[in-house]
Amino acid sequence: MRDEQEFVEYVRARMPSLRRLAYRLCGQWAAADDLVQECLVALYRHWGRASAAESVDAYVRAILVHAYLAERRRPWSRRVQPIAEAPDTVVTPAPVEHRLDVRAALAALTRGQRAVLVLRYWEDLDVAQTAAALGCSPGTVKSQTSYAMAALRRLLPDYTPEGGPRP
Repeated sequence: MRDEQEFVEYVRARMPSLRRLAYRLCGQWAAADDLVQECLVALYRHWGRASAAESVDAYVRAILVHAYLAERRRPWSRRVQPIAEAPDTVVTPAPVEHRLDVRAALAALTRGQRAVLVLRYWEDLDVAQTAAALGCSPGTVKSQTSYAMAALRRLLPDYTPEGGPRP
């Protein structure tokens, strides 16, 4: 009973941040909600192990990212594609046109590259934390970050955070 109460309290406190992370990974709120639900089911099954972990947040983040990366391997995800929808909350404070450009470019990346960029730059994890969340080596995180940033530069050749021309 105590474990279940701790689980419920944890989920209540962390739901908004889990949902934002899932949205940043998926790019669609409906898919993000499904991903969070899948993550919470796994977390509930393994709550004893998760609550004993050094960082419950890191443990949960790893579950969420692994579920995101594994989603493409499921047969239904290749057949069913949700329709685009307007987000119900603002995720980033950038001007609208920049958000749309960056979101479109992120959607063009591989799932692994997108996951690396979201964890490194939106979640502000260091290389070791990102590697732990992805279950890979720090060298893989560095190389995937480099490849993803190069791809973004190709996809957004004139983009600068301030909106001016690139030097």
